[in-house]
Amino acid sequence: MKIFVSTGEASGDLHLSYLAKNIFKIDKNIKIYGVAGEYSKKEGVEVIQDINELAIMGFTEALKKYSYLKKKAYEYLEFIKKNQIEKVLLVDYGGFNLKFLELLKKEVPEVEVFYYIPPKLWIWGEKRIEKLKLADHIMVIFPWEVDFYKKHGVEAIYYGNPLCEKYSEVLREDSKILLLPGSRKQEIKSLMPEILKVVKKEKTEKFILKLSRESHLNWIEDDLNKYENLEIVLDKTLEECVKESKIAIAASGTVTLELALMGLPTIVIYKTNFINYFIAKYILKVGYVSLPNLTINDEVFPELLQKNCTGEKIEKSMKKILEKKQEVKVKLDLVRKKLSGENITKDYANFLLKGIK
Repeated sequence: MKIFVSTGEASGDLHLSYLAKNIFKIDKNIKIYGVAGEYSKKEGVEVIQDINELAIMGFTEALKKYSYLKKKAYEYLEFIKKNQIEKVLLVDYGGFNLKFLELLKKEVPEVEVFYYIPPKLWIWGEKRIEKLKLADHIMVIFPWEVDFYKKHGVEAIYYGNPLCEKYSEVLREDSKILLLPGSRKQEIKSLMPEILKVVKKEKTEKFILKLSRESHLNWIEDDLNKYENLEIVLDKTLEECVKESKIAIAASGTVTLELALMGLPTIVIYKTNFINYFIAKYILKVGYVSLPNLTINDEVFPELLQKNCTGEKIEKSMKKILEKKQEVKVKLDLVRKKLSGENITKDYANFLLKGIK
């Protein structure tokens, strides 16, 4: 069997790598090709387009690169036709993958298409669900998505969240403050000035700044050498950093759920320009943006968005959350319970391989 995969960001590549690992356990003769990154490559996916080369960072940047991505989509399509691909797996990355889905169903309707981790239409607008319905199968990783899609006449497959299999509660030293400003240029440039206000004020605290790449330091305008209480780490795993920490300050995203599953109290922050409109129009009706909070529809982690994302408010929220550790622990246990399952990733892999047209 030949499978083509398409994702576009590190979080999607990570989830794809878990799935690929389980697919190869079931049948080592399966061939997986496509658009992926280093995580999936390590598991045996033949990468024909590295996601780092796409360098798309957010909605506005994707619009600017529309013609480039359109060209890429047709290249992938030709690969699928030439190599007689039987199944296509789309992972997250809705801005591109929904367009690619339309193209697939128009040009190669016989190919079975699975959409794993579809875009968050329950936040970003439900109109695009008609495009998503073109997929033969939709596989989700959050329980509330099943009801959302059912309301729109779409059956969604859910076995649990794969991150529950990867992360367990970590025994911590409770000594440092972990800083996770994201991996996109716009995130780091907007969040770091507020984060550094906290580092500057809390001189007796020790901070760990975890960045995924050394080049990301170029997006920080301040001179980090002047902060004696700040350690920059590039090679440590997230789990290793959590072991040294008592709390995290993190950009909203998948990492907030990873931290929740490891039991680390976190302040969720987000501050960008392009998202203003969407926050006003969509997110406020949902109530929360971070995955732990959405999972139990309650505040597990404080969320400081846009104008509320200031050094002063971050500092106050840190003190408050550290004063109610037991209450936070109860909510974190509930998050894990809501997302757990048995053989989660293996079940998704089996479903993908069997499928029913």
